[in-house]
Amino acid sequence: MNTIKKITFATALTTLAGMAMAANPMVGGAPMYEQKTIVENAVNSADHTTLVAAVKAADLVDTLNSAGPFTVFAPVNDAFAALPEGTVETLLKPENKAMLQKVLTAHVVAGDWSAAEIAEAARNSTDGFYHFNAVSGDALSAQVKGGDVYIYDESGNASKVTIADVDQSNGVIHVVNGVLVPK
Repeated sequence: MNTIKKITFATALTTLAGMAMAANPMVGGAPMYEQKTIVENAVNSADHTTLVAAVKAADLVDTLNSAGPFTVFAPVNDAFAALPEGTVETLLKPENKAMLQKVLTAHVVAGDWSAAEIAEAARNSTDGFYHFNAVSGDALSAQVKGGDVYIYDESGNASKVTIADVDQSNGVIHVVNGVLVPK
């Protein structure tokens, strides 16, 4: 009888450990760990190499490794590639560091906002949009369309949340398919 209990207990622990690891979706082919910071996880995503290079060039690594909490709308490489030709290369030049910081911080919101919380705020608003500010000071809006959450920049460009609620030790990442461009 003790053997059965030990096996059952061991099986339960293994199952719980698997559930804990499965709590976060894979991003860019890599597991995302809740005990790691935004930057520690992002560097492992094959879909976010441009974003990681930009964060490093903008000297924002320490900020995004700090306690936060932060909500980050993380554009994939294809989102950066869809910008007008030469945009990324121009932003990565040392003389454009302040502009790059502004663009990147337009993707960061103070606090730990789940997609469900953002969607609920949008649904409960009078105009169907949840309006909030990025740490850059730029206005963002969220809307739910067809069950998907979209984040709009100040110019009205929409980025769809393609992977939501990737929990981090210092906040949450929502993967988006577009770059939010401040005015």
